[in-house]
Amino acid sequence: MARRNEATACACGNDGRGSFGWGVLTGLVAAGAAWIGRKVAMHAAINNGHTPMHRALDLASAAMQPKYPVEALSTYLNGLHFYADDMNRQVEAHHFCTHLAHDMHQCIIYDSNQPNARLIGIEYIISADRFRGLPEGEKRLWHSHHYEISSGQLVAPGIPELAERTYFKDLISTYGKTFHMWQVDRDDFPYGIPQLMMGFTADGQADPAKLRERDQRLGISWRHRRAQRSGIAVPEPLPGANAWETGRSLQTALQEVDLKGARGLARD
Repeated sequence: MARRNEATACACGNDGRGSFGWGVLTGLVAAGAAWIGRKVAMHAAINNGHTPMHRALDLASAAMQPKYPVEALSTYLNGLHFYADDMNRQVEAHHFCTHLAHDMHQCIIYDSNQPNARLIGIEYIISADRFRGLPEGEKRLWHSHHYEISSGQLVAPGIPELAERTYFKDLISTYGKTFHMWQVDRDDFPYGIPQLMMGFTADGQADPAKLRERDQRLGISWRHRRAQRSGIAVPEPLPGANAWETGRSLQTALQEVDLKGARGLARD
């Protein structure tokens, strides 16, 4: 009798493991189907005018190809940049960043957080120690983050405010170098050359209308974030950063030069 009970218990145990296994498998299948569904929806949003063949190829590539640099992106930040030579030209920047090293982040910048977002720029973020070691001329290309964070204007949408505050406690002493390749505030095409961008350092610089529109869309308040961050120590910017505060700034320009090492060129 005891043997039959033992056998029954073993059978029940196996059934339980089998049910668990089927549950896991079902969950994985559902997750895979949801992932494919999201991919299809995202590509449908950006594939207007594409042929069916191109749509199929894009979807297959999205499903099959590893994209490790993209998969390494970990943090989404939102703030405003202005052109280094014109504070009147301000652009909302959606940063998607990888923590590349303990003292360096690298970010790709889009004009929105939508599938059809336009890639408009890049930003490198480094620690204060690394900034101190830069050549003096190089420092003029960098801006501090002390005000952007303490003011509440730079945000990390979608994560709890406590986690955001902890993250920004480390980021507040960093420095960024930013170039925008697409002047979306004036052109519907990426004309021209990359433009050096800067960040704000005091009240009254950022366009209130742009902040208000951004906050309403994201369901946040930069003033509330500012109050929540009041306990974060704000460092003094290091000499060399925010060079535009002198009233003189840097901006990129093209220069025609001779090509070195030219071979196989058709010459008159």
